[in-house]
Amino acid sequence: MVTTRRQAAAGSGNGDAPRGSRTKKDSSKSDVAGRHPDHVEYEFFGPILGPIGIVVGLPAVMFGLYGFCGKHGCVSLKPFEIPEVNIGDRAISFEGFLVYLGWIFGVALLHLVLPSSRKLGVSLANGKRLEYRMNGLLVYATTLLLVYALVADWDWPQKIGLRASMLGYVYDHYVELISASVVCTLLFSIALYLASFRSKSVLCAKGGDTGSRIYDFFIGRELNPRIGSFDLKEFCELYPGLIGWVVIDLAMAYKQHEIHGSVSNSMAMVCLFHAIYVADALYYEKSILTTMDIVHDGFGFMLAFGDLAWVPFTYTVQARYLVDHPIHLSRAFLAVVLALKIVGYLAFRGANGQKDMFRRDPNSPKVKHIKYIKTKRGTRLMVSGWWGIARHINYTADWIMGLSWCLPCGFDHVVPYFYAIYFGVLLIHRDLRDGEACENKYGSDWDKYCNVVKYRLIPFVY
Repeated sequence: MVTTRRQAAAGSGNGDAPRGSRTKKDSSKSDVAGRHPDHVEYEFFGPILGPIGIVVGLPAVMFGLYGFCGKHGCVSLKPFEIPEVNIGDRAISFEGFLVYLGWIFGVALLHLVLPSSRKLGVSLANGKRLEYRMNGLLVYATTLLLVYALVADWDWPQKIGLRASMLGYVYDHYVELISASVVCTLLFSIALYLASFRSKSVLCAKGGDTGSRIYDFFIGRELNPRIGSFDLKEFCELYPGLIGWVVIDLAMAYKQHEIHGSVSNSMAMVCLFHAIYVADALYYEKSILTTMDIVHDGFGFMLAFGDLAWVPFTYTVQARYLVDHPIHLSRAFLAVVLALKIVGYLAFRGANGQKDMFRRDPNSPKVKHIKYIKTKRGTRLMVSGWWGIARHINYTADWIMGLSWCLPCGFDHVVPYFYAIYFGVLLIHRDLRDGEACENKYGSDWDKYCNVVKYRLIPFVY
């Protein structure tokens, strides 16, 4: 729902199916603004109650993660204890908005001024192929260099008014930044929805042009909103949220050092794992151009909120927790967690690489040994290699990596494991939706495929 980059990197295994809503008739009419499909099957318990519940519920979860786990206390398992909810004396501030928006526009500026490559996306329903500016890894490296310059007390950041103490601001004013992200993404989503009506020639997502205002606002009406050649969706998917995730992690490490005089090995491990994960996403930036998020999904509240609020402020829960609960792990435990991360990453990258290679060049020596089922639609469904282990082995590998991010936080409190719990439920839900969509798409061929690849996520278990 709001995993953004993970949805992009993981894809949908052998058979991709667009999210949002499904039409019982394959009608291209919904590609043109204002022409709605004959029949719509809404997802997320749409078209009204589900979207409203999510729009209200997700921000509540973000505030709850802080309220139930911060310097005032944290939900405990040993003994079981729920602290009094505390989100601080000031939950919103003008300064918080300035910092948050300054970050977004600062990353956008780097994206525009730094050298970049240009890549063409896939052919869209209107026959066009959009060009994308790509320099995510360079923007990421430049940002990390700036953070290092602040911590190392270099002269040039000070000359432009930047101080290392600004990193401490993130921890001290965390709730204010959450509030700013929620309000700004809500207003941004409203603007995206209204802008999608500017012309009848606007290319709309099939799942986001249903005629239901609330649902279309939530799921995203316009497919590829742009300001000139600046693609808003691709930028938000990969730049401010993902890079901000790592910067917030580093800000938490800075604060831990400020409070306790050192950075724990658990904090270092969490920051390193997250930094590698984001670097991997940006290294393979061009792969996002063939994903559902870019090709099929409209850009509305669901993606905007996930990209710009949910990712940076929920994926950093472990680092924020470790500021107040520093844990020094044994070498043996460090080795176990590191091994889990490596196994997850190798499986994740191996499965996705094999899928991408098989789609691009099935005769490549790297994948020509892969067995497959040829469907009546002409699609090839892989039934060996990584994809013979489970239908969504990449999801499983992704979850394993996520678990390795939580383990350095120990086992005394629940909140640091929110990501593993939430993401596990999300992947099971997505697997079920993908399976239903692929069954409708491939018919009896999908049944044959499932008879060969029997397990959804975990071999011999599920």
